[in-house]
Amino acid sequence: DRKKDMIIVNGMNVYPRIIEEVLYRYEAVLEAAVIGQADKLHGEIPVAYIALKEGFEIESADIRRWCRQHLGNYEVPRKVVFMDALPKNGTGKIVKRVLNKQGEIERGVQ
Repeated sequence: DRKKDMIIVNGMNVYPRIIEEVLYRYEAVLEAAVIGQADKLHGEIPVAYIALKEGFEIESADIRRWCRQHLGNYEVPRKVVFMDALPKNGTGKIVKRVLNKQGEIERGVQ
């Protein structure tokens, strides 16, 4: 649901789908998902979870540079997490709820 997935960064509406579409246009990206993470300064920040195509080695700075060329500054992911594969359900759809839970664990939120 697009409205439920919306991230609010400094009062601006950010739609993860738009960021994901930009990420999928980057030649090294195999899978991408963007979720919001609570942030004291900005309210929320976009976090990109990415699985790379085989044979590619890039850094988060490369992803952020690409996004800055194609998105507004408030839409650029503040954090990029690389994974071997993104979690999927039985039909192959990426499960953002699992990514959100993983992010909470990384931040020490119970």
